[in-house]
Amino acid sequence: MMPILIALAAGCASALMFASIISGALVSLLLFYLAPLPLLVAALGWGTTGAVVGGLVAGISLGALFGIPYFITFAVTVVLPACLLGHVALLARQLPAPAASGNDSAPQPTTVTEWYPVGRLVAWIAGFAALTTMAALFTLGTDAATITSALRGGLQRMLGARDATDAADIADIAKLAGAMAVVAPAAAAIVATMMLTLNLFLAAKIARISGRLHRPWPDLKATELPPMTLAVLSAAIALCFLDGLPAMFGQTSTAALTIAYALAGFAALHTLTLPIRHRTFVLSSTYALVMVFGWPVLAMVALGIADAVLGLRHRNVLRPPPPPSPV
Repeated sequence: MMPILIALAAGCASALMFASIISGALVSLLLFYLAPLPLLVAALGWGTTGAVVGGLVAGISLGALFGIPYFITFAVTVVLPACLLGHVALLARQLPAPAASGNDSAPQPTTVTEWYPVGRLVAWIAGFAALTTMAALFTLGTDAATITSALRGGLQRMLGARDATDAADIADIAKLAGAMAVVAPAAAAIVATMMLTLNLFLAAKIARISGRLHRPWPDLKATELPPMTLAVLSAAIALCFLDGLPAMFGQTSTAALTIAYALAGFAALHTLTLPIRHRTFVLSSTYALVMVFGWPVLAMVALGIADAVLGLRHRNVLRPPPPPSPV
């Protein structure tokens, strides 16, 4: 009964955090983005099946209180990413063990366990971020013009267009809201990717501290995206040059994959700086620049793409040592 009770409690906590956005308080936005965290902890520590049951029970209760659209949104944006990410994070396969050296007489295992790569988890996160962002946008309308108009109207209300009395101020607010409405889908995808990554990291840390994480902690600096991710990014960029919903989907997908390559770039930076004497200063300065200014993250995106194309880590740091010279 304990796993079932834990899963139900996790589902209720996620539903309450999700529903807190109704209050309109600023802290509710943080709780809304952290809503998948309890379900992720339950999935990683007590199994995906219980997390699915707990999430669906909480979602049905949410739908009974606030309506079917809330249940659908909660299921798509919270339950589905949390349960699937928790499931794939625990996937593993058995591979033949490498041959032991000739002078080692100890018995060696015949197989080794290969756990699901972190890079593929990051790719899943980017896909879920694009999916949930588009699902949220479809609640505003079924075409790009309606969605953009609804975003523009909401942003104008947030910027205080109703309280403005001067015609020039109203026009400036309308222009600003229009510009923000154009970039809002991409910005939402970026935030969704970052927060879903943070949720998975925190859930794994919590499960590890509690002794419930059923896989070893991965080497995060070895994170590499699947090779096909670059082709998907190219296709998403091409969609950005179209009109309507394809362009909007291309923008959200491009933004999510860009953050995924930024994470791969940080992993590459951690690996490439291993031989550097002042590695701690380089890493801390890079993180400080990204957190303060924001735009230096583009350098990490470029590094992640360059590493994917050129294999910088394997060429410079991870390449095997040369064979010993003959005596």
